[in-house]
Amino acid sequence: MELPLDRLNSEIGETLSRALEGKAPNKEEAYALINARGKNLEAVTLVASIIRNREKGLRVSYSRKVFIPLTNMCRNRCGYCGFRKDPTNPAAKIILPDEVLKIAKLGDEVGCKEALFMLGERPESVHPEAGARLRRLGYLATVDYLRDMCEMVLNKTGLLPHSNPGILAKMDLASLKDVNASMGLMLENSSERLCKKGGPHEHSPGKNPKSRLRTIEAAGELKIPFTTGILIGIGETLEERVDSLFKLRQLHNRYRHLQELIIQNFQPQPLTPMEKVSETKIIDTVRTVAVTRIIFQGETNIQSPPNLISEPYEPLLRAGINDWGGISNITRDFVNPQAPWPEIENLRKATAKAGFQLKIRLPVYPEYIVRIRGYLSRTLEEKIRTQVDDEGYPREETT
Repeated sequence: MELPLDRLNSEIGETLSRALEGKAPNKEEAYALINARGKNLEAVTLVASIIRNREKGLRVSYSRKVFIPLTNMCRNRCGYCGFRKDPTNPAAKIILPDEVLKIAKLGDEVGCKEALFMLGERPESVHPEAGARLRRLGYLATVDYLRDMCEMVLNKTGLLPHSNPGILAKMDLASLKDVNASMGLMLENSSERLCKKGGPHEHSPGKNPKSRLRTIEAAGELKIPFTTGILIGIGETLEERVDSLFKLRQLHNRYRHLQELIIQNFQPQPLTPMEKVSETKIIDTVRTVAVTRIIFQGETNIQSPPNLISEPYEPLLRAGINDWGGISNITRDFVNPQAPWPEIENLRKATAKAGFQLKIRLPVYPEYIVRIRGYLSRTLEEKIRTQVDDEGYPREETT
């Protein structure tokens, strides 16, 4: 397809021409792309779509999962989070092993492949009651309890764990690697400005971007297939989004471990400090997805959660995503409970209408199974290889 790049802003046209040749923009050029409007933005989106088609093909994948909220207590107090509960709240909990296994087995029975462990970050470090509950279970640290629950699910079901435990020391990441097919930590944003007084991360030591980047880098050193991304619409500038993406690109260039980037749009949660902040507009998500694809080219998979936008889904597909992330057919999104998962059959039809094939995957992406070697522990690799075809997709599934 020929693009009338000569009719665009000259700087944007030149940048997009080079992007089509496989040359990613520098930061200043990416600033111009993410600020594009009108015909310039249409061209940015179209180029991103062409790159995705060329590098990733016409398959759009997803992971069928169960959502296991191991604990909703947390040391952070993010201005937008409705998941976190204080230990004094009757809804605050640490899920017991029997309940963890019950959820996982139910998922196994209905064809799920992933056990997504979501939890607050190190609640025992600031909440004595959280520490006391852990000790009653025989643990001193949440991360140690998480490891044993992942191992239990791995040994007693056909599911593969994927954990999002927050900032971790390298030795804890190494311990979890043995029982997780992949792991994740959202960068959210690399701007320390958002951690200052009045910012969404003012009371969240675990959201310090330097600390989060250190954890993401440690995962790279350990060759852990890793999911990260940015949260948009929480008060950051467009340039700060680009800065965040370039920080992640630098780490991926070094370690090749970022299997997936999430572009997650903000949605206000009731009873939080940011409940009256407007949700992110779809055009804002589209522009960020497109620029992310142009920056990363085919180097990683890009997803945006379908339950956080209203149909139709086509704008995100046209902007360059190639994955819908984890979707559950039995458990809700505990982080965004107001946003139900789409029915998988409906998502399949919407994806097909846009010209793409919906394809189920494992929590670790196919390329880390069949092409990029050395990123799975030996035990996990043997288990995973029994489940997949020659391309790295689940053998018995077709959608």
